[in-house]
Amino acid sequence: MADTGIFDIIGPNMVGPSSSHTAGALRIALLAGKMLHSRPASVQFTLYGSFARTYRGHGTDRALLAGILGMNTEDLRIRDSFSLADQAGLQYSFEENTENREVHPNTVDISLRGEDGEEVRITGVSVGGGAVRITRINGVKVRFSGEYNTLIVRQLDTPGVVAAITRVLAEHHINIAFMRMYREGKGDIAYTIVEADGQIPEAAAQEIRSQDNIHNVTLITI
Repeated sequence: MADTGIFDIIGPNMVGPSSSHTAGALRIALLAGKMLHSRPASVQFTLYGSFARTYRGHGTDRALLAGILGMNTEDLRIRDSFSLADQAGLQYSFEENTENREVHPNTVDISLRGEDGEEVRITGVSVGGGAVRITRINGVKVRFSGEYNTLIVRQLDTPGVVAAITRVLAEHHINIAFMRMYREGKGDIAYTIVEADGQIPEAAAQEIRSQDNIHNVTLITI
């Protein structure tokens, strides 16, 4: 029998009617926004299942925009996220996909473009109680929760890259909770995702960026 904590039962502090449809949606979008290395210029949300059917009534749309704008689940400005997005010059759109029933019912695809032209595509799932999973980055299947300080390394799948990453982490005395590597195919683009118990210093991220065959590094702090 799995352990259940009190916060698994009552869920997070939040603005909005639903931990899954409001807090979870916001957290997915917040993580997506942190993967962009410049201010967001445009975003497209594709909602599936119950997200697609109820997103207006449950405030999922406001929560998603609030997350992209960098708000947390307790921010009272969530209710005004549409007007705040307009003021920020953020272009946004929502699409409904109720035909694909092979995905979790609380799934959203987020396609982001930054002011510098960078594009990021992520898929996230709200699994209940405000908890989330990121399941794809730029089409590559991944898995992380955003509950830990997280390092996301986009790299070429070639020998020595993962060893270089782990060397830097060891030199900075980073206590790894989880470390996984995902790839499109052998020798193709891969992602190494590190979730750490403590802080990951920016100096470690910068050192990894300087390694051969590293495309970019994203540091997500909680």
